[in-house]
Amino acid sequence: MWPNAIRSALATGPDREIVQVFPYRSAAPSSLWRSLVTKAQHELVFAGYTNYFLWLEQANLAGALRRKAQSGCRVRFLIGDPASPVTAAREAEEAVPLTLSTRIAVTLNELEKLRDVTNVEGRFEIGHVNLSVFRFDDEMIVTPILARKVGHDSPLMHLRRSQADGMFDRFAAHVEELWSRGRDIREAGQDVQA
Repeated sequence: MWPNAIRSALATGPDREIVQVFPYRSAAPSSLWRSLVTKAQHELVFAGYTNYFLWLEQANLAGALRRKAQSGCRVRFLIGDPASPVTAAREAEEAVPLTLSTRIAVTLNELEKLRDVTNVEGRFEIGHVNLSVFRFDDEMIVTPILARKVGHDSPLMHLRRSQADGMFDRFAAHVEELWSRGRDIREAGQDVQA
């Protein structure tokens, strides 16, 4: 009886990396996001297709990211290409007035304000329209985007790395693969202006 009680109280299998889950991303407190950004020392990765909500929900996020980057933390944004057919198809599926392209434009505008900061990078990559992964050193928020739903209506998992090749590492490798295929948003902007 005692070992069963321990097992039910403590996660001991592959699910031990799951810290918390929410049925909706919007149900997670904004303080969770701020805490994760604040605690991160080495790496912040925002691989959401638009990342739009972050700029609205986190007061002075640009200032926090600037301070993090200036202290040596690497800050990366992986966003969808607003001009891609994948973006257009997802916009049609979502069928909401605030389009993906508009939400991406908000993030691009905010990243432009951080252009002078060395450790802040951004890339376009269209292969993650249905999955958002946000990394804060060894913690992560993962949101699988459900059909016909926008991000805030999709579930959220808060993960903490506790083993090699666990869920955390699998999602981190996915983001690294997408990052390796991405186009620098600054170069893409120059292509558009030329």
